Amino acid sequence: MDPLYVRWMDRLYLAAIRLAGTAIFLMSLIIPWGVFTRYVLGTGSQWPEPIAILLMMVFTFVGAAAAYRAGAHIAVTMFTESLPAPLQRLAALLVDALMAVVSVFVAWYGTRLCLETMGQSIAELPWLPVGVTYASLPIGGALTLLFVIERRLFGAQQHRDVVRFGEAH
Repeated sequence: MDPLYVRWMDRLYLAAIRLAGTAIFLMSLIIPWGVFTRYVLGTGSQWPEPIAILLMMVFTFVGAAAAYRAGAHIAVTMFTESLPAPLQRLAALLVDALMAVVSVFVAWYGTRLCLETMGQSIAELPWLPVGVTYASLPIGGALTLLFVIERRLFGAQQHRDVVRFGEAH
């Protein structure tokens, strides 16, 4: 039985990939609509571009957190794999420490950015506060930090079925 923290991270991971997947799916519908209205109808809609950018930020920051947990991020391991085992563990610890620092930075300053821009609006979408459009920064930073903590406490999770969706391993 997995520890409670890992089970909660499983739920957050699944929610993150669903959210990121939904964002990229909606982008794939909205961008062609914008192109169609501009070039076929000759009357470009104003909302597709800002909504697509918002969805791209969700996909990027929330998807990056999920990719970190799944071990699907870009990694150049040629150097670290040639190191002796103790130095490999030290390098992994250093990477996780740097990831934690970056995650805290993005979560902290992303939250500040959201709060400071909450009173502003986007010209094309006056009903949408700018601060809401930046919400994926602190959410992605916080998710990544939680996944870094999980990796340090319970090890990497990329080998588990919940992360691999039943792929043959």
